[in-house]
Amino acid sequence: MSMKWENKGFKTPLARARGLGASRSVVDNWVKLRVTAVANVLVIAWFLWFLKNNIGASHAEFTADLADPRNAIMMILFIITVFYHASLGCREIIEDYFHSEWMKIAKLVGAYMFFFTMGVASIFSVLKIAFTVGV
Repeated sequence: MSMKWENKGFKTPLARARGLGASRSVVDNWVKLRVTAVANVLVIAWFLWFLKNNIGASHAEFTADLADPRNAIMMILFIITVFYHASLGCREIIEDYFHSEWMKIAKLVGAYMFFFTMGVASIFSVLKIAFTVGV
């Protein structure tokens, strides 16, 4: 089995290289990973501060603190950035290390479904706490 770039034929090297990789999507994914990493630094700093302030707090105190709109919004941002960054990282790993196309697609769909489901469930939990505590 010969690879596309091994086929000499009558094509120029540039013509043979076209279609071997979407460099735009690679750069786009690289930028997304870096942007979400920077966003994660900010929201994880808040998350650690939030946890530090709630060490030893009772369940009622913790949920009351999480129900504060500022903390609820930051927690939702934390969930979104962490799950999105994790899905981008898993996508990178799956695309690099799984060479069977059907296996790659199955793994990507499974990973996306997992991260989407967990993210929605986590956001729902935060919203439920935010809207029901103190009512």
